[in-house]
Amino acid sequence: METSNETLAPPLGEGLTFEKVWAALMELRAFQKAMGEETDRRMQETDRRMQETAQQIKETDKQIKETDKQIKETGKQIKETGKQVGKITNRFGEIVEHMVAPNLVEKFQVLGFTFTKAGLNIKITDKAHNIFAEVDVFLENGDKVMIVEIKSKPDKEDIKNHIKRIQKLRLYADLHADKRKYMGAIAGVVFNDEEKDYALSNGLYVLEPSGETFSITTPSSKGHTPQEW
Repeated sequence: METSNETLAPPLGEGLTFEKVWAALMELRAFQKAMGEETDRRMQETDRRMQETAQQIKETDKQIKETDKQIKETGKQIKETGKQVGKITNRFGEIVEHMVAPNLVEKFQVLGFTFTKAGLNIKITDKAHNIFAEVDVFLENGDKVMIVEIKSKPDKEDIKNHIKRIQKLRLYADLHADKRKYMGAIAGVVFNDEEKDYALSNGLYVLEPSGETFSITTPSSKGHTPQEW
């Protein structure tokens, strides 16, 4: 029996040849390589986007800190402005106290009021009846009391609060058998027409600067009735 020296390749199956299998393997390898390159590209793109996001977060954090700094600085400026306004308001109060108040009696006398007594910065404290009030100028005689509130630029809320103040004082007067009529006036360096009309329509007298002194507008001059409490 003769023995062949040739090595026989294992059968590849019907229709398959070594060349076809090798070509398929090469295609698979190329596909895997392409997929690997695409994966690497996507990973690099993802890494780039993450770096950009991190940079944006860092910039946003910087902006937030800068905004917080600006807010604090603005708050500081507002507080400082508030102090300055407070000083101006106090200064205005001093001006009224030393210049306007002494002339109020004379000014109201022209309107038919004879006030024999004037008080400045009057405080009412009645803990028993929960009545607390501060009055800038308190004019009085045996029949009437004029409560004057002084503001640099009165608004409607100031006017409403002044009316409430007079109502408190009326209650306090009743508790102390004071039967005099209480009236109200509000003074301002600047008075807008709307606020002025509002004060007059509520029966309050309006005091405004006029030349080197001040003038008093009566509710009746505008068709309104002076309010008495």
